[in-house]
Amino acid sequence: MPSFRSSALVAGLLCVAAMTCPATARELAITNARIVAAPDAEPIASGTVLLRDGRITAVGDSTEVAVPEGVERLDAGGGTVVAGFWNSHVHLIAPPLDRSATQPGDVLSEALLTRYLRWGFTTIFDIASPPGSAFVLRARIEDGDVTGPAILTTGTPFFPVDGVPAYLPTDLGGWSLKQAEVATPEEAAGRARRQLAAGADGLKIFAGAMVGGELGVLPMDDAIGKAVGDIAREAGKPLFAHPGNQAGVDAAIAAGTSVFAHTAPLMGPWDDALVQRLLAEDIALIPTLKLIEIEVRKEGGTPEVVERVMAVSRQQLEAFSRAGGTVLFGTDSGYIDWYDTRDELRQMHASGLDWRQVLASLTTAPAQRFGQAGRKGRIAPGMDADLVVLGGDPAEDVAVLADVRYTLRAGKVVYAAGP
Repeated sequence: MPSFRSSALVAGLLCVAAMTCPATARELAITNARIVAAPDAEPIASGTVLLRDGRITAVGDSTEVAVPEGVERLDAGGGTVVAGFWNSHVHLIAPPLDRSATQPGDVLSEALLTRYLRWGFTTIFDIASPPGSAFVLRARIEDGDVTGPAILTTGTPFFPVDGVPAYLPTDLGGWSLKQAEVATPEEAAGRARRQLAAGADGLKIFAGAMVGGELGVLPMDDAIGKAVGDIAREAGKPLFAHPGNQAGVDAAIAAGTSVFAHTAPLMGPWDDALVQRLLAEDIALIPTLKLIEIEVRKEGGTPEVVERVMAVSRQQLEAFSRAGGTVLFGTDSGYIDWYDTRDELRQMHASGLDWRQVLASLTTAPAQRFGQAGRKGRIAPGMDADLVVLGGDPAEDVAVLADVRYTLRAGKVVYAAGP
């Protein structure tokens, strides 16, 4: 994993710990900013954003938006202000986040800072973690004991019988993954109802579980997958699926999946018929291209093999995006010990997505997909004051979306790259 112990990060940690940033004011004005209010909006060359009590109250050209007397100012230094980012595929399974009930608040805050806030993520979707852990972490953030992003979670995943993926340990945070297997539709439906009643924001099935050996990928029984999907739809919640290969893709569609957690390079390129099938089912796609590259390298793939696999993943993303499919940004971080987003951004750009499409995958697309478009994803009066100040212009280089100067959550600076 790349080292994040830069002077900028240390400054950000001190800023949050000492509360010496412009985070203590109930009112804040971000000035001297290039503002991209939404991916399809015309940038404001020099603008101001006013925040009060965790909401945006005004946004516009600096000549039109007056800063009230006494309001604290955050000078963006000509950087670009965009809406707070979503990471729609993380796992809260890496220490210390896997034991959120017993870890000190400052330890959890530092982990969330370096892994998510530092990269502009103000909302994350945990799509598989030990039972209850994400709920506890979310509650500690909401209570103010821990500083971190907004957390949505699917809670415990659903595996086929004997379908714990070969790449996962048998134990996570003192919890056996075998307990996540479901044998019947009735068992699956019962647990799905319990998880949603406990506060889960969606559900996750391994439609194609990579068990290894001669079998390779074990598809989930259609009736079991559909039982989970039916409960998710009844509750108006998303169903995530790990597709794996062609059989896994078919099982995911049969279950009523709303989000593919990965591309599926094992099945080869996606033709137009399959892409249209995915669009007809209104399935969104999280590419996780960096994750796929890391996994192929870990399995001993030569540079040639890595490039062949990545070429298939990029083709799937390009075909899906070109056809108008909804793309969501996600990294699978927590499972992989890699949090720097620059490679993922560049891989998505290399797959044919322009900077506006990549920005949409980080902002408006997940807000819309997960039912929060009225609060998040754009910079407009009344919206949550979850914002990112970038050091440059993403139109010139998509990797600027990782050049985060400030991250603001509910109107407070929770990460600062320097003094």
